[in-house]
Amino acid sequence: MSEGTIRVLLADDQNLVRASFAMLVSSARNMEVVGEAATGREAVELARTARADLVVMDLRMPDLDGIEATRLIAADEDLAGVRVLVLTTYDTDEHVVEALRAGASGFLVKDVRPAELLDAIRTVAAGDALLSPGPTARLIARPLRGPTVSPALESGPECLSDREKEVLTLVARGLNNTEIADTLGLSPLTAKTHVSRIMGKLGARDRAQLVIVAYESGLVTPGAV
Repeated sequence: MSEGTIRVLLADDQNLVRASFAMLVSSARNMEVVGEAATGREAVELARTARADLVVMDLRMPDLDGIEATRLIAADEDLAGVRVLVLTTYDTDEHVVEALRAGASGFLVKDVRPAELLDAIRTVAAGDALLSPGPTARLIARPLRGPTVSPALESGPECLSDREKEVLTLVARGLNNTEIADTLGLSPLTAKTHVSRIMGKLGARDRAQLVIVAYESGLVTPGAV
């Protein structure tokens, strides 16, 4: 991020929504709007040209929807540092799961309070996932047809050590590194190292994809959250 400022790209086909979000983001300290897109294709193009750190992406847009736009951004090596925060009308929207599989780092409902949106942008831009364990578990459970591994990932949890599986389970339950350390009697640095190694072994882009693989592999079940 340039000089501590989070460069935000807003992608939504509703002009009023974009204008409202743009006003809010522009008023926040250490944030600036570097582009606005009305379609998914525009979002991908602007992500490449506007040097955005984060894209606030509506799921439903013309030309190219938010899921496909997210997938293209996540698959582009030149955009490896760009994070995607998807917006949905309902927190029960099953398309959210597809967006997370595609590479989104979290999701928010569109009627979120202004302060929550700004906090979410900061969280995702910092490299953390924005996932509420309860709703995420319910969303992921519905489309499941059996244990699987997202095609975006290189492998499943069978390649992990027992300790790493413990850590992955806690990540899926929404714990941060400090909470994981407290739970397992580790130092925060050791917990962070475990999470980094797990991401490396699984080929995961961020913690959001770790949550996905934990549920889809059956390592964590919705009822356990």
